[in-house]
Amino acid sequence: MTELRREATEQNWYLLALAMALATGGVALLYSASQTASGDNAQYWQFQLIWLFVALVAYTVIGLVPMRMIEKISRPAYVASLGLLVLVLAFPAISGARSWIRVGSIGFQPSEFAKIATILVIAQWAARLKTPPKGMTELVVPAVLVGLPAALTLLQPDLGTSIVYVLLFAALCFWAGTPPVIVFLLLSPIVSILLTFSLPLWSLYILALGALLFVLRPPRATWIYVSATNLLMGIVALPLWNQLAGYQKQRLLVFLQPESDPRGAGWNVIQSKVAIGSGGWFGKGFLEGTQKRLAFLPERHTDFIFSVLGEELGFVGVLVAFGLFGLLLFEGVRIAERNPDPYASTLAFGLVALIASHLAINTAMTVGFMPITVLPLPFLSKGGSFLVVCFAAVALWRKTWIERTPVRR
Repeated sequence: MTELRREATEQNWYLLALAMALATGGVALLYSASQTASGDNAQYWQFQLIWLFVALVAYTVIGLVPMRMIEKISRPAYVASLGLLVLVLAFPAISGARSWIRVGSIGFQPSEFAKIATILVIAQWAARLKTPPKGMTELVVPAVLVGLPAALTLLQPDLGTSIVYVLLFAALCFWAGTPPVIVFLLLSPIVSILLTFSLPLWSLYILALGALLFVLRPPRATWIYVSATNLLMGIVALPLWNQLAGYQKQRLLVFLQPESDPRGAGWNVIQSKVAIGSGGWFGKGFLEGTQKRLAFLPERHTDFIFSVLGEELGFVGVLVAFGLFGLLLFEGVRIAERNPDPYASTLAFGLVALIASHLAINTAMTVGFMPITVLPLPFLSKGGSFLVVCFAAVALWRKTWIERTPVRR
């Protein structure tokens, strides 16, 4: 019995158990999301079951590939992902975005697989570092590696996935040993452009940034970069705003004041908040959600599956779901910490950042803390490509744990 326990610990089946608990819960929620009073009950849960089988096949295949082989294919996988991100722009737009490559009835999103490919190549960069990167000039390579897929994704346009790339960059640089303040200074122009909707706020931010630079006294190159890029953001904000699609502008405006268009762009977030709030402590019961059943809740099978969870299973159900996610992410961090190999450790932490960023952005969106972005909830939302990516992440975590290796020479 002791040997069986040791083998289970070494193989880390715990990861797969957590992933399957979330995925089967997702299938159940999709079944509920399909049940509406209108009778237009699309069988989303059957679609998800098929993709769950595909995801498990991918999980098994990755388990057969040695970690050193995975490291060797990091660059080819990254280059191939960039090629697919360029190719997808030639396909017809679906719901206003060119995010899908379709061959007959089968389609997939290259941007989902590009996320893992980007993590792989950044992990390879981190593995070759002699010392932790402490300055901005040392972060040029990872910034370019992340910036290319982020820019190509933004052209689709897919703002939500582009935000994920930015968060991945910050997390991976932090794990590689970069001081958080340096990562912040590098990404400060993004914060600047987000604040340009309010001149007083943007002005206060610029003053605070200047004070931070005065205290830190970084190299002259850092002063020039931070000052020039942040001021530039204030200048180009209006032209960039004019380049946004109409629905993107409306989403940002509605984020600031959802009630300004309650029957239009504000409808989604208002109904989502009503659904989650009406769930109370224990929810209305499985299949009994009124916002869902009366089809008031939009995109309930993808972007707003969390709202179905909150309405039907209440705070307790949400707490259980967050508990499962928390255990999964904690295990990912533990694996990253305990692997002495820098490539495997960075890869494991990058996957934690990937799942955590999707979880944070999707749930924040449904309660009105962030603008609405087309970003699925890991394991739960309908979406074959991302479900495969989630199980690939679990497979890589398990692979990283099983093949723990000494520090490379």
